[in-house]
Amino acid sequence: MEIRIVGRYVWRYGWAALAVCAVFMLLALSYEAVQDARSAIMILLQNWALAAITFYLLIFLVLLIFRFALLILYSFLDHLESLYKERDKSAVLYREESSLPMISLVVPAYNEGPVIQAAMRALLALDYPNYEIIVVDDGSTDDTYEKAMVVASESVALEVRVVTKRNGGKADALNTGMTLARGEFVLNMDGDTKLSPNALRACIRRFENPKVGAVAGNVKVINRENIWTRIQALEYVEGLAMARKAQSFGRVVNIIPGPLGMFRKSVLQQVGGYDRDTFAEDCDLTLKLLMRGWHIEYEPTAIAWVETPSHLLDLLQQRYRWTRGILQATRKHSHALWQPRKAGINCYILWYMMFEGVMWPISNIVGNLFFIFVGLQYDVTFVLFFWWLQLMLLDVVAAAYCVVIEEEEPSLIFFAIVFRLFYINIIDISKVFATIEEWRGKAMTWGKLEREGKL
Repeated sequence: MEIRIVGRYVWRYGWAALAVCAVFMLLALSYEAVQDARSAIMILLQNWALAAITFYLLIFLVLLIFRFALLILYSFLDHLESLYKERDKSAVLYREESSLPMISLVVPAYNEGPVIQAAMRALLALDYPNYEIIVVDDGSTDDTYEKAMVVASESVALEVRVVTKRNGGKADALNTGMTLARGEFVLNMDGDTKLSPNALRACIRRFENPKVGAVAGNVKVINRENIWTRIQALEYVEGLAMARKAQSFGRVVNIIPGPLGMFRKSVLQQVGGYDRDTFAEDCDLTLKLLMRGWHIEYEPTAIAWVETPSHLLDLLQQRYRWTRGILQATRKHSHALWQPRKAGINCYILWYMMFEGVMWPISNIVGNLFFIFVGLQYDVTFVLFFWWLQLMLLDVVAAAYCVVIEEEEPSLIFFAIVFRLFYINIIDISKVFATIEEWRGKAMTWGKLEREGKL
């Protein structure tokens, strides 16, 4: 068994090192081509407009490198801190069976018929002695309520309550669950989520620190069946997990994911629960907690397996809603953007969210269009490849690092190429349209994702 485990580590580290070395070699070869054609490139700088765009893209690239370096550094420091805490037995609160507090699991569900039973049965199998399950059917028009009642009737030792209400949105359903919860802690999740058996034990230990108001879980893709879902699996590991792990080192996770977030019930009540005025209620609630001074940590071993969109149109609709929702939540707390002394770290969190939500997608699109134009107009098409290669290097390094830290499939590293080649461009276009329409105040709807029952 030990030989097999060592073999998996060697395999994972080996592929990660090989991928990074290959991209570095390509970058070095491309750099020689750029040096040879330096005189042709200098012609671009004679045009003030092209020079201005070049300077802007250079600043963007520097910020991007700084962002990746900072996230990798702080996520690794958080990883080391977690390893140290595992060996530290001085903090005994919530480690003995008799001291474990009651946790209420709230599952909002709207038309989750294909997945609700698998999600609930996974909850019945959780490794924790003191919890209850509350399923809130938010006026579903399918058989969600009936299927939830079937699983509830199967439970003998564990209390499972299924309530139904008029449709009022996810935020309203979560607030209903919070009101009904009898536990000192509340774990909110999505109806299409399957939790790992250790999720409750892993999260509750984070609350040994009385300053911690909430804990974010680790969201992973379960339906890795085609190119879209596999790229999303990489995106969740690299784009979400790495960022949350880095933010957790400073106790300032900026978005508690909907599939797995645990809270002190008193803290939820203190901030008034979830608001209904954004399409990203989880982001809005997280910012409210941070503004109140509560610490928010990330627990990588508490895993929430989710079903992601397997078709492009569904994916674009999801990202469109996410982008507009995050912009809405950011605007609600925009006062902190201009008050660094009063808002403290929250000011920088909001600017970071603006960078990722607005500047990054716009700069990606501008960079691609700029280098396509320059390549065709001045016959230096290799600069487009060099630009793309620099960005891909960042993606591959981050993917390799995350595969090792998260103990993920090494094959995900190679999807970083497809990710950079066309996936991120499609997503960025969707984000830019979402940003424009949010700025214009265009009305939008929730856009329910049709479940395929892949849990």
